[in-house]
This record gives sequence, C-alpha cells and structure tokens, in this order.
Amino acid sequence: MAMAAPMAMPTEDQIITLSQWLSPAYPVGAFAYSHALEWLVETGAINDADSLQDWLCDVLRYGTGGSDALFLAAAYGADAQGVGNIDALCRAFAPSKERRMETELQGAAFCKITAAVWAHRITGLTYPVAVGRAAALEGLPLDLTLRMYLQAFLGNLVGAAMRLNLLGQTAGQRLIHALTPLVGDITGQALNGSLDDLSGTAFLADMAAMHHETQPSRIFRT
Repeated sequence: MAMAAPMAMPTEDQIITLSQWLSPAYPVGAFAYSHALEWLVETGAINDADSLQDWLCDVLRYGTGGSDALFLAAAYGADAQGVGNIDALCRAFAPSKERRMETELQGAAFCKITAAVWAHRITGLTYPVAVGRAAALEGLPLDLTLRMYLQAFLGNLVGAAMRLNLLGQTAGQRLIHALTPLVGDITGQALNGSLDDLSGTAFLADMAAMHHETQPSRIFRT
C-alpha cells in the first residue's frame, strides 16, 4: 500500500530546520563514515570521477540510499509502536556489522541532540528512522525531508572521496550537481512506495563494507 505524503509548500522555518538537521555541522558524526568507499579506493576499484559516479548511482538507487528513503518514509507515517517495528527491520536490513554500527551510532546521536533542542521524545533509533520520526513530530514535509536526507547522504560520500584525494572540490561539486536528479527520482519512489519495496542489490558495495572492517590502515569508521 502506497504511503500518502503531505505535499504542501514548505515554510522558511521548516526549510531552515531541515537544513540544520542535515548539515555537516549537525553532530551525528557523518564525516567519520565512508560507506566502504575507503576500501574501494584502496583497492583501485574506484579510481576516478567516473567510477565514483557509477558507484554512487548504485548505492543511491539499489543500496542504502533507496532503502533508507523507504525506512524514513515509513517511520514518518507510523505511530510510536510502528516506529519500533520499522527500526527493528532497519537494523536487520544492515548487511554487515559496521553498516549496522553506521546507522545505529548516527541515529543515536541524531536522537540525542534533536531531543535536547526540540524536546521530542525520540531515542535509540537508526538514522533514517530517527529522521523520519522527528520530521513527523516537528510537522516537516516528508517530500522535502527525503530529498534533503538523500542529498546530505550523497554530499557526505562525495566529501569522503575528496578526503581520500580521489577528486578535487570542483569535481566533487560537479558530481553532486549531476546526481541531484537521481535524488529526486528516489524521493518520488519512496513517496509512492512502501516497505514491501525494500531490496538490497548493491552487492559489491556490501562486500566492500565487510572487507573494510579488517582493512589494516584506515581513516573512516566504515
């Protein structure tokens, strides 16, 4: 069953709130995670802007990007008990130990700071579930929340690529700009989808995450 989504024009305050929640300055530690990109760069599997773009497209459409969007949208429309069930499924859907740690630690940090500042009763949720629940409690538009969450996810991975010296700042911004339409496509799919649409077919990215767990020298947590 497709989930209905509020499509009203967002207010300036709503845009500012989401910009704050999903900015690099929000203390969830997103900068510490490369989503296995570090191992792929180390092995040479990703070695330029083109191979990075291909990987990002797959992760967004077939991997964590698409699944996170569905979890976020489901949490947005759920009651407190339903959010707990969705969160349990999100944890179970993590393909490896460090991927689960990535979503758990960022989610816990998001819950802690958001509860302290906005006084919402959220705690211990995985990252997309936490954002979806908080956005619903704050009355933020689902479509904009999804789009900005995915854009932040993309920006963080491109930022990791720049820190790994894979590409420069200008090339990184070109890449984000080029993939922004894909973010819109995935947002639309999540708005019109449900958890029945969950899948994970970015197998090489998942395997890379498992290899990264034992990488001898690394700067990122995943």
